[in-house]
Amino acid sequence: MAEPRALRWPIGLLLLASCSGQFGDLPASDDDDDGEATAPLCDSIEPGESPLRRMTRVEYDNTILDLLGDDSRPARGFVPEEESLGFNNQAAALVVSPLLAEQYMTAAEGIAARAAGKLLGEAPSCRGAAAGAACRGEIAALIASLGKRAFRRPLAEDEVAELAALFDRGLGLGETPDDASTGLSLVVQAMLQSPHFLYRVELGMPDPVEGDVVPLTSYEIASRLSYLLWGTMPDDALFAAAEAGALGTSAEIAAQARRMLDDPRAREAAKNFHRQWLGLSKIDEIAAGGRDPELYPEYRDELLPLFQAETEAFLDHAIFEEDASVSALFTASYSMMNRELAELYGVEGGPKGEAFERVELDPSQRAGFLTHAGLLSLYAKPNRSSPVHRGRFVRQSLLCQIPPPPPDVVPEPPMVDRTKTTREQFSQHVSDPGCRSCHTLLDPIGFGFEHYDALGRWRDAENGIPVDASGELTQTDIDGPFDGAVELAHRLAESEQVRACVVKQWFRFGYGRAEQREDACSLSQATEAFEASRYNVRALLVALTQTDAFRYRREIDVGGSVGDDAGDASESAPGGEP
Repeated sequence: MAEPRALRWPIGLLLLASCSGQFGDLPASDDDDDGEATAPLCDSIEPGESPLRRMTRVEYDNTILDLLGDDSRPARGFVPEEESLGFNNQAAALVVSPLLAEQYMTAAEGIAARAAGKLLGEAPSCRGAAAGAACRGEIAALIASLGKRAFRRPLAEDEVAELAALFDRGLGLGETPDDASTGLSLVVQAMLQSPHFLYRVELGMPDPVEGDVVPLTSYEIASRLSYLLWGTMPDDALFAAAEAGALGTSAEIAAQARRMLDDPRAREAAKNFHRQWLGLSKIDEIAAGGRDPELYPEYRDELLPLFQAETEAFLDHAIFEEDASVSALFTASYSMMNRELAELYGVEGGPKGEAFERVELDPSQRAGFLTHAGLLSLYAKPNRSSPVHRGRFVRQSLLCQIPPPPPDVVPEPPMVDRTKTTREQFSQHVSDPGCRSCHTLLDPIGFGFEHYDALGRWRDAENGIPVDASGELTQTDIDGPFDGAVELAHRLAESEQVRACVVKQWFRFGYGRAEQREDACSLSQATEAFEASRYNVRALLVALTQTDAFRYRREIDVGGSVGDDAGDASESAPGGEP
């Protein structure tokens, strides 16, 4: 295989594009399915788009920790990312505002100041003496070593020379003429503000394998693996594999992926996905409205982190300890709780302490994450349950389908009437022509959750009236009536549509973009492997590393200069890259 071309691109144009959005295509809408299902023709390699991806706040903090051992997590104070398709890592939405650019600069200054002293230990000849030849040699080696890890690929000779010149400038800025720590601080600052650190710049190999399709370099594959499965930079083993050119085949990539899934960092990346896919990260927002103290005197804000922890601990245990299938996530009759949560659930003989333990639940009342108190509370109102929000969650997040509301309709929930059940109060949605089109898809699903109040607790009656939790699924592959959320969960567990939605959601999260027509083969590749594993979640994550969209990209033209028109550069970069 030919050597990859040098990864050099004018920094000014990269920054211009990050602010203007010229590199990224607009994201597809949530309802991007156009209704025509045609079997993909996979006779050729079709990688789809490869947008330029900027680090999220989580990825930035993780990378700084792994790169320099700095655990200050400065990105927590950065401007929050814009969400698209339910995730905060979608490339087209990750623009750099002037405020964020300033925050990058401030963070780099603080990180560099803390790192310089430790890094100076790798250049002992630069301590307390004039920077002679020995010092310069050590600095050049340090720049090459640190830069390789920071940029996730080897530095070109001119890049090392530029950073070494910056070190020289720093020698005259410190408290003494030979203050090497100031020079090193400038070098680190420059690295941390470079587009090659903040973005995953991918150009691919120089020679197409088919048409205008090129394979990614081993270093680019290593970076894709690490940010997909760990949310951070490659480790030493991945760098070694990249240097040896041992990430060029699907088998080599799969072997690394399986190794990485045994690392604790894979669990954290999966938690990040589930927080966004299921909305777990928004549970703490319940505190803003709280719960009606007359109806829910047991509520307190301190329950909210326990709600989120329950679902995260359950999914972590099921996927990484039980090696569970997607079906088990919907049907499991156990959860992970501590004493306080077990008391809220009414579990007898449960945990006695604050540590989370596996707890068996009544299978007639609970089934998988769908009946967790946190999700049921999140998709509820301060004074009652919400069939609309619970039904929408199932349609949108689990079935990947939701119609937008009519543009002239402003939804207003019915007034609370304590002489009726919530189901009876929402009957107006069926009679109101402006509401019927959407709510016939949402409410019949949401009514299946009526055995759970706004705190997610089981109830047999509401306002003294027996609960009717019968529901109906329509426009799915599992259509028909059902009775209660447990039966609904078991139906969803067997749905091919749900399984396809899980693949689609992981695709969006893992690749940082919406799926498009060109991705039909990649989605088919991942789905077939998922099906062959009997829908094992870990197998799906490995399968995501085997697709055309993961391993290849369209060839791009890296010619031009900073003065070139950004629009022309965008046109020469079919994936939204320079």
